[in-house]
Amino acid sequence: MNSSISRRLILWLAIPLMLMALCGALIHYFNHIAPSVISSDRRLKDATASLMAHVVVREGRFALDSSPARDPPLPRADAIRYAVHDSRGQLLDGDAQLPAVAIDGESSQLLALAQLDGRSVRTLSTRFGSPAGVITITAADLKGGAEPEARLGFMSTLLWDFVQLDITLVLVWLGIQLGLRPIRRLRDEIGSRSPSDLRPIVETSVPREIAPVVVTLNRLFGTLRSSVQSQQQFIADTAHQLRTPITGMQAQLGVLINEPAAQPIKARLLTLQEGVKQLAHSANQLLSLARADSAANSSAKNQSVDLQTIVNEVAAKFFDRALQSNIDLGVDATPVNTRADPSLLDDLLSNLVDNALKYTPAGGTVTVTAGEKNGRPFLAVEDSGAGIPVEERQRVRQRFYRMPNSPAHGSGLGLAIVDEIARLYDASMTIESGANGAGTRVCILFAARSVK
Repeated sequence: MNSSISRRLILWLAIPLMLMALCGALIHYFNHIAPSVISSDRRLKDATASLMAHVVVREGRFALDSSPARDPPLPRADAIRYAVHDSRGQLLDGDAQLPAVAIDGESSQLLALAQLDGRSVRTLSTRFGSPAGVITITAADLKGGAEPEARLGFMSTLLWDFVQLDITLVLVWLGIQLGLRPIRRLRDEIGSRSPSDLRPIVETSVPREIAPVVVTLNRLFGTLRSSVQSQQQFIADTAHQLRTPITGMQAQLGVLINEPAAQPIKARLLTLQEGVKQLAHSANQLLSLARADSAANSSAKNQSVDLQTIVNEVAAKFFDRALQSNIDLGVDATPVNTRADPSLLDDLLSNLVDNALKYTPAGGTVTVTAGEKNGRPFLAVEDSGAGIPVEERQRVRQRFYRMPNSPAHGSGLGLAIVDEIARLYDASMTIESGANGAGTRVCILFAARSVK
């Protein structure tokens, strides 16, 4: 599965920025909070040691000797407040506001936070044995009262740092999306092209970072374009070279058939003449296919063409053939213009009429129409033949494909040529049933923007 560049960039930025935020928080903690915590702990331990030094037992009862002669002296009342509790948690001496702290059996000291006079103070509870029993001394540091607020400030700062980190990542993501827009435009431009559109991409319209990719793509397009053009040129040259000798063969066969000496083999000569005629037709179709291929036809003529004129000219070419086949060839055309190459439109319509006459039985009809539909010019040929099954209508567009049990002779190139020429001019080819569901109707609908 392909990974996203934007996700990679966000990940590569998020991890270092998160580590930097944590390092900043740690530096802030050790520079502003840790020293005060260490000082408070030291004062509490010193105060606890002083209190323990003043503990005395008189007549089996606990007492705190406050004599200034004892060393070290008792802590100052404005700096340290204390409370002494027995093993049952009863207050023996000191401040009753300081709660008794339960210390587990594995430790003798416990640091904690307690509420005193409406503020949080740091406390140290120390448990030790005496002749009067186990007692617990709890000392509260009044000077370290700002430490909880400092911790709260630290947490607020840390939270704000991560909020800033999130905002930064969102802004970075937006910047990445905007920065990747040229790549998306390039992707859309390539994606919108047809498989035969091998025009080079304009290199000046892309950022320098992806210009090498565009240069490589243009080089590839150029190679493919040259290959396709060479192939099409080969087909065109071959078809063109075949036309002259084939035409000569047709003429010679026509003369030979009428010779008295050839009468015994006239049937064979007629079969040969039909085969040569089919070969000539195939050569002409190959030439038309080479001319119609959009990959080799990017500079095709693009002039205003009257479709009614094209229809009349093509119908005139096939009129004699229709009479010989006893097929009613009709025309229903109105003046309408489109922009195209007249010779290619002639090839397109000739192939459609040729197919219609080929697959229409004697006594049938073939109608060629031209006009305008929803502001778009169109050409259509409708026949009363056997028709094309729905499941075959897409396959008959392929080159050299002929339907199974097809009654007529052909190379399977007619509709392929029509489809190539239609796509060359952004037109659409539809294959439908004819009137009353019988026969076939092929319609070429041109793009509205091509109308002038």
